[in-house]
Amino acid sequence: MLFWIITSALALTVAATLALVLVRTRIRAEPAAAYDLRVYRDQLGDVDRDLARGVIAEADAERIRTEISRRILAADAQAQQERSGRGQSRRLSQLAAVALGVTVIAGSLSLYRLLGAPGYGDLALSQRIEMASVAHDNRPGQAEAEAGLPPLTPLEPLSDDYLELVEKLRATVADRPNDLQGQMLLARQESVVGNLQAAYAAQARVLELKGDTAEATDYIEYANMLIQAAGGYVSPKAEEALRDGLDLDPKNGVGRYYWGLMLEQNARPDLAFRVWQGLLAQGPADAPWMEPIRGQIQDLAMRAGVDFEMPPEAVPQQRPSASPNANPDAAPELRGPSAGDVAAAGDMDATDRGQMIRGMVEGLSERLATEGGTPAEWAQLIGALGVLGETDRARAIYAEAETVFAGNSEALETVAASARRAGIIE
Repeated sequence: MLFWIITSALALTVAATLALVLVRTRIRAEPAAAYDLRVYRDQLGDVDRDLARGVIAEADAERIRTEISRRILAADAQAQQERSGRGQSRRLSQLAAVALGVTVIAGSLSLYRLLGAPGYGDLALSQRIEMASVAHDNRPGQAEAEAGLPPLTPLEPLSDDYLELVEKLRATVADRPNDLQGQMLLARQESVVGNLQAAYAAQARVLELKGDTAEATDYIEYANMLIQAAGGYVSPKAEEALRDGLDLDPKNGVGRYYWGLMLEQNARPDLAFRVWQGLLAQGPADAPWMEPIRGQIQDLAMRAGVDFEMPPEAVPQQRPSASPNANPDAAPELRGPSAGDVAAAGDMDATDRGQMIRGMVEGLSERLATEGGTPAEWAQLIGALGVLGETDRARAIYAEAETVFAGNSEALETVAASARRAGIIE
């Protein structure tokens, strides 16, 4: 209530000041005829003085007096007419002043109701931070976030044969719950088919089996699956996984992207901006988190109160493709088999193993040929072909990757490392 009293008083003061200026201007304004009367009276005095000095004759003086008197009568009549209409002009000025006051007061209050936040008290920065912290600590959990979300489906249809192989993989892993490689392969394939709850359950089992040997990427991948299953929302469970991963590798790009997203979702745009600005400056240009950051960081900077200018976008050698389950706000995950995935399929019978490996390798190869991909994905394909013994084809893929990533030393080293492990280069 105090706010409305103060703002109304300020608006009334401004309106009264403007109205007073308008009314006083009308009151002090002198009719033009009154000025003429003063001039004519002065001229009569000049005629008498000229006659006394002998400058003009008596006849001329009389004639001049008569003419000036006629003008005085005309000016006096005009002055009377102006004074008779002055009351109406003053009333109009008063009405205009009242209308101006009402317009200023009503307009300012209406504008505030439209653009302001009526009823919302002013908060100090410390209070806002405290409120954000309370909201963060009491935000919905993973299950609440997933409730009501439609099931995810792959962007690209999967063949019946592939789905049948996934079913066999599920049965195999269910019989051997302590098989680390099987759980890793299951987590990846459940993610591909859109069964993200099963994917992060398998990844959680991977973390259990690895124990203290779990790497940062294991935790970040687990968080990635949780976030995608929640529609891009970073739940407390996902935050915990991110924290564990970043403790092991503070420079992990995907982890830092999701950490900034978590801060943004919990009313801390100031902290989120710092995280994303660092990622944006770090690059590389073809990193999967660059595009979503560039799409959101200007709005984030505005809410953080930072004067930010978007740096020019570097042209990547190859644009990464998105995961079929990727959320628009999430950094996409990699698809396709790694050499470890291929080796993990060794627990299946020969026929099923061959079909699964071949299907995954061919799918990844076709996608890289048509859509492109990251250096890690090209390295995955080279490694998988090496495990299959298709060294000639692996060499051809490696040669193509050298062309695609020409000039990008970091990408070339990633691909070359996989080629060396596959035995196609020294």
